[in-house]
Amino acid sequence: MDQQSYMPATTLSADDFAGQRSGVRDSLLLTAQFRVDGEEVGTVRVRNLSAGGLMAEYTGPVGLRTPVEVEVRGVGWVKGKIAWAAEGRVGVAFDNEIDPKLARKPVGGGTQTPVYVKPILTRR
Repeated sequence: MDQQSYMPATTLSADDFAGQRSGVRDSLLLTAQFRVDGEEVGTVRVRNLSAGGLMAEYTGPVGLRTPVEVEVRGVGWVKGKIAWAAEGRVGVAFDNEIDPKLARKPVGGGTQTPVYVKPILTRR
């Protein structure tokens, strides 16, 4: 890891970066798989998402511009780089823009109710 670009989480807050962002952000809460520099680190919580990046909860040490990959629901694996890290959260700038609305689409969408679902009883 590049020690010169590492910024400890205690020196910055997420609000310090609010004026540096551009684009519309969609506040949401979803989980995603996360890889840092090619190594699987597990699941993170994504707090907001835009076409150009996201903010996620991640407490591990990470340097600026570290390559990451995030599996965004409805989109798939997206490559990017750490733009900032503060207070147990990271900002990821995507290498290529995505359609963030795809992450909001309902999962499934089958035409039948599964057999394990309790039937709805109506009163007569």
